[in-house]
Amino acid sequence: MPTFPTPPRNNRIGFHYFPDSHHYRESDLYTWLPELKTLGASWLTMIAPTNRAIPEFFINGLIENGIEPILHFQLPLDRPPAAEDLTLLFSNYARWGVHYTILFDSPNRRSSWPPTSWPQEDLVERFLDRFIPPAISAAKSGLVPVFPPLTPGGDYWDTAFLRASLQAIERRGNYYLLDRMGISANAFAGNRPLDWGSGGPERWPEARPYQTKAGGQDHRGFAISDWYLAITQAVVGEARPLILLHLGSSDRHTKSIDPNQKSHVRRTLAMVQALAAPSSISKNNPTLAAVNALPPEVLCGNFWLLCSESGSPYADQAWHLLGEKASPKAQALIRWHSWADGTPSPGDHKSPPLQITNQTIPHYLVLPAFEWGITDWHLNAARPFIRKYRPMIGFSLNYAFMAERVTVVGDTEQFPESALDLLRNAGCRVERINGDGISIATQLAEK
Repeated sequence: MPTFPTPPRNNRIGFHYFPDSHHYRESDLYTWLPELKTLGASWLTMIAPTNRAIPEFFINGLIENGIEPILHFQLPLDRPPAAEDLTLLFSNYARWGVHYTILFDSPNRRSSWPPTSWPQEDLVERFLDRFIPPAISAAKSGLVPVFPPLTPGGDYWDTAFLRASLQAIERRGNYYLLDRMGISANAFAGNRPLDWGSGGPERWPEARPYQTKAGGQDHRGFAISDWYLAITQAVVGEARPLILLHLGSSDRHTKSIDPNQKSHVRRTLAMVQALAAPSSISKNNPTLAAVNALPPEVLCGNFWLLCSESGSPYADQAWHLLGEKASPKAQALIRWHSWADGTPSPGDHKSPPLQITNQTIPHYLVLPAFEWGITDWHLNAARPFIRKYRPMIGFSLNYAFMAERVTVVGDTEQFPESALDLLRNAGCRVERINGDGISIATQLAEK
């Protein structure tokens, strides 16, 4: 079994580049490489044309800066190029240091096929006739061919399509490909809770194609990895490496995202945390290491969309617009990295691990905690405030990201201003109450 390479400092955080293949000039590299580094990206998914190669300097620039390129060949299903016509491209990319290439896109979607092809029998078999030859060519060239992302649900239910495809590849005896192949998945969360479907089919055994019973959940969300990995485990005998795509987007074929900007920022940071938790980034910060981590078979998660031009149909989803400042979620991620990298190095109660949740707390009161315990004085001083506002009470910032309003009692030694800035950048309304004992009690009573 071959190994599946990862970048030197893999935090599993990646992005989709532009939604086209027209931004591979030297000036584009100089513009966007610093932005990728600032965002802490270690992966970048790019649309790869079939009539020319992405320039070698562009590929090398990414790899030299610790960013793993993923090349997505969105090949047409009506007349895909012959495998031998792609061999030279595959060989060059492999020689330049590329490892992963995704072939085709959403073959379980009716609109991906010519109108006369979709109704015909054996859709999965006909797709594999198109997929297997270039996939084997890519593998023999030294690349990791990746099974294309499917539309969750889709016109042909995606989990059924994936299972049938893997079974057919095995039935055809293509073990060489099966051993070297990765899987990709569209992790469209939409506006559902980010733990929707968590636990996979083992937790939700009643989930069926095209129907979800009342009170039940299925795979169509951020936790899609639990379902796809369960399928590969059942069919192949082991969970295959998985690349998540289109994080932060409801559906790549629509413009719909969470219209609440503050909520969208919080959800984005929660997905970041779920990706980065088990990585080397977390080693210096124990509070980050055990929070809602995605399975280790998930190689990376790519957020939609790094950059776009103003006026594009995707402009409202871009982290950066050409010629404009970074979006709120980009600013929040930059601040998050200052914590994840250990700069500053806060204590556990000062470093806020993000929680995967779609719910908010109206008001959260944070009281100081010390190594020897919690003071009765702070509890007693806060009683009038608690009676008046009935906030949720805590002694760390761990859950503050879920709150609309956060009141922090304590000075900068207990709760650094940079931690509060991180909360503000995530959309929380933050106020600090500070001073000597009498002053704190007076401020709480007068609020």
